[in-house]
Amino acid sequence: MFCKHCGQEIPDKAVMCASCQQPTGVPLNGTPPANYLVFAILATVFCCLPLGIPAIVFAAQVNGKYVSGDVEGARRASDRAKLWCWLSLAVGLLSYLGYVAAMALGALSQAAALN
Repeated sequence: MFCKHCGQEIPDKAVMCASCQQPTGVPLNGTPPANYLVFAILATVFCCLPLGIPAIVFAAQVNGKYVSGDVEGARRASDRAKLWCWLSLAVGLLSYLGYVAAMALGALSQAAALN
């Protein structure tokens, strides 16, 4: 199929032309997959930065892939964003718990040293 605005070749299921960003008139079927962008940003800021960055990247790809007609690619990006969000949350929580445990052990050893 070709874009009626700029003439570029586009996929048959594309809702928007990738080059001119004009709608093609093809209706979207169903609802787009969740992009988890808010979860990704919060997990990056509050939990684990290195694991949150891939979550943001994949979350940002979901809507663009869906609108361009790549529904399967949007679903994969959504699944990967969700995975990286949960990994970031898990590592962040484990880090916080390890920090609290280290502080508690330090306080206990300090108290034992004083007695």
